[in-house]
Amino acid sequence: MTRPVTIIEPGTVKLERVLPGPVERVWAYLTESDKRAQWLAAGDFDLRVGGKAVLKWNNAKLPNNDGPVPPEYQGRNTGQIEGVITRLEPMRLLAHTWPKDGGDMEVTYELAPRGKQVLLTIVHSRLGKNLVPAVMGGWDAHTGILADLLNGVAPRPFWKTHSRLEQEYAATL
Repeated sequence: MTRPVTIIEPGTVKLERVLPGPVERVWAYLTESDKRAQWLAAGDFDLRVGGKAVLKWNNAKLPNNDGPVPPEYQGRNTGQIEGVITRLEPMRLLAHTWPKDGGDMEVTYELAPRGKQVLLTIVHSRLGKNLVPAVMGGWDAHTGILADLLNGVAPRPFWKTHSRLEQEYAATL
């Protein structure tokens, strides 16, 4: 089965997902806190290179929440990071650091029009080996919810989806 998230080099994963457009709509779901909170995390982005990128996630508040946090994910339901925007090309590219013990990771979001659709590419780099399956499953689950929202269908349940995907990705490594 083809997966939207792949390892492109050690410690770096890449997600590609085609979403309904236009680019401006998808950009809003990346950069506006209230829209981003529906699929990933709330938090303000100071949209300039050097600006803060705050992500405050609470997976229990995602749409179609599927009940209590599974035991293996206790402590991973909520959190906050404050990164720095490293690259910005409005409506096309946004990159920010993602602080983690042992050094910053980096996440890059890129949008490319595909007719009436938009190709979203996310590259998450500088991952520790133990984080790779969780990050792969996380990006797949979170952007799956984004796709559902943009397509106007009921969003998939987060924890059931994430748990299944993390296990499936781990089995491929």
